[in-house]
Amino acid sequence: MAVEKKWIVREPGNPALVRQLASELGIDQTLANLLVQRNIKSKEEAKAFLRPKLDMLHDPFLMKDMDKAVARLKLALDRGEKILIYGDYDVDGTTAVSLVYSFLRSNGFSYLDYYIPNRYTEGYGVSYKGIDWAHQNGFTLIIALDCGIKAIEKVTYAKERGIEFIICDHHLPDENLPEASAVLDPKRADCSYPFDDLSGCGVGFKFMQAYSLVHNISQDRLIPLLDLLVVSIASDLVSITGENRILAYYGLKQLNQAPRKGLLSIIKLSGLEKHMITIDDIVFKIGPRINAAGRMESGKTAVDLLTSRDDNDARTIGATINIHNNDRKNEDRKITFEASEMASMVKDFANIKSTVVYNPDWHKGVLGIVASRLVENFYKPTIVLCKSNGFITGSARSIPGFDLYEAIEHCSDLLENFGGHMYAAGLTLKEENFEKFKSKFESYVSEKITLEILTPVINIDTYLDFKQITPRFFNVLKQFQPFGPGNLSPVFISERVYDNGNGRKVGSDSGHLKLELIQEDDFHRHISAIAFNRSEHFEHLKSGNPVDICYSIAENYYRGIANIQLRVRDIKLIEDPI
Repeated sequence: MAVEKKWIVREPGNPALVRQLASELGIDQTLANLLVQRNIKSKEEAKAFLRPKLDMLHDPFLMKDMDKAVARLKLALDRGEKILIYGDYDVDGTTAVSLVYSFLRSNGFSYLDYYIPNRYTEGYGVSYKGIDWAHQNGFTLIIALDCGIKAIEKVTYAKERGIEFIICDHHLPDENLPEASAVLDPKRADCSYPFDDLSGCGVGFKFMQAYSLVHNISQDRLIPLLDLLVVSIASDLVSITGENRILAYYGLKQLNQAPRKGLLSIIKLSGLEKHMITIDDIVFKIGPRINAAGRMESGKTAVDLLTSRDDNDARTIGATINIHNNDRKNEDRKITFEASEMASMVKDFANIKSTVVYNPDWHKGVLGIVASRLVENFYKPTIVLCKSNGFITGSARSIPGFDLYEAIEHCSDLLENFGGHMYAAGLTLKEENFEKFKSKFESYVSEKITLEILTPVINIDTYLDFKQITPRFFNVLKQFQPFGPGNLSPVFISERVYDNGNGRKVGSDSGHLKLELIQEDDFHRHISAIAFNRSEHFEHLKSGNPVDICYSIAENYYRGIANIQLRVRDIKLIEDPI
């Protein structure tokens, strides 16, 4: 049974401004209202939003240390130094490494290699093992991507061995920075770059953009890199606003029209070759497959795929990664079931405000996914832990409005290390501290969390009648894409709708509803809808009863043909029809 959600409808935009934009743009007032709700106040701003241009990107030299980074890279080329491209094992890290490696390889750099740390033996970020490997193999410059901002001791260790660093990161730095040749991070306190929510891959892209500007490399040569960049933007859940929106917009074009061989392999394995690929497709199908390499074996395999220039290699590596993804899904399902059972059997479970579960034998690579599943199931701040290298380690996920990082930091006296942000974190502790940590974490959550935070909310943009959902309406709505954090797909309410009698349960466990909906004042028009995990409402709908629904509007592809489909977010029953 789904957790009951609270529906909150946003305040409409200024009526006069809505009417003005609707008239100037020649669009439905509902669409104009959506623009105003997104703080768009003029025809010019609306055109910039609906049709972004690459020349709107910021000057990369506005980023602190960019001049130093470009100069050090040029010096490495002139000297014939060996350069190691180093990145994290997740999607952002592997796409960032692939982007920088691909660009440098095609622009005169011969002495290149890449390194992805092992999730299980090295952990996140720059490792001593990686530095030792670089030293043993004659590398004198490491470009660290999506990591390194806190690697103060490790950068010093490398420097003592004749290795310098250029750091390209997007995580929040500490007060002191590593002594690198350059530290690129828009979140630096002394950095005045206009947009601070780039992905790690995005920072790497800005570095390559700056290098191109100085060395007269055509900006057109950057465009083939954008398929990698949009995969990182979508998978790392950075905001799709400002510069990210422009990069994601053109990245999706590249991904749909001319993806690199490795991504094309993943697209085909995901069954997306006949689809117009969206951010959601990356988040749910492409990204998890790339991530699976680092979760189940080695993130280096993902870079091998993403930098492949041979069709056969791309197919072979892609098939291997797909096997890893299937293994990941099996582990995910098994551990989610076990963790859910463990959590729900805890004494006084209904009154406990957090979920903390531990099994030494669980697979470390899927704990973040499992934590997210438990948040969906129980709607509580959640930590899922296993045993690795003699320590308890794992992942944490939160619910909207609760600062998970702050809660974990409160328990830092019991931890060996931790890191993350408000909604996602990782942590490591000694086994003898587990029960103390679990108790202290629950105590902090119980004290700080409110009933309001513990009530899941669906934020709704506006009301909509089915008769407004025309092909023209949807064509304009599509221009609001790409959707994601900061620019979510609009959510609508339609009241008193019915299934036309053709509704059915679908899915392997019959847990979803496939519906053909009609609205009370227009029984001749019906519209397709899918309602995931809402099969408990089937009998109510089958009996001809009305419901209110909230939903987003999307395209559904069937045999290569696209049709408008409502993606139902929630259903409210109307027990006493008029």
